[in-house]
Amino acid sequence: MRHNNAGRRLGRTTSHRIAMFRNMVTSFLTHEKIVTTDAKAKEIRPIAEKMITLGKRGDLHALRQASSYIRDKKTVKKLFTVIAPRYSGRLGGYTRIIKLGIRPGDAAPLSVIELVEEGFSSKNLKSTGNKEVIHDEKIKINSEIASRAAGSNEDVIE
Repeated sequence: MRHNNAGRRLGRTTSHRIAMFRNMVTSFLTHEKIVTTDAKAKEIRPIAEKMITLGKRGDLHALRQASSYIRDKKTVKKLFTVIAPRYSGRLGGYTRIIKLGIRPGDAAPLSVIELVEEGFSSKNLKSTGNKEVIHDEKIKINSEIASRAAGSNEDVIE
């Protein structure tokens, strides 16, 4: 029985899982958006939000805590100088998960995890509402994934 055991194992050993989460959070903070499976996105969300909260604190102890988890010094610097000040007036909810559909190879459900942008205003949104903007974003990301997959297949065939 798994009573009071939170979190997903994702079919990996503990050390592999922790290393994977550290790598994914580092990539997420570097690029501010990554495409991954739903389960992995849901698992790294609280870790990434904790790192942004450390960045908002901004003291030496927070810097050292973030540096002990994030694998790249440039990413830590970006977190404390660029990302954290962007969310200074926000109390939480720095990330968004958008579901993309299934991956063609293994039918794994894919998602995009990205940072929530603060610069939204009413004129940036379409008149039909927020749902259309998110739908357009899904279509754009799906076409990017398809073009990457097609590009990689052509490389293998040639």
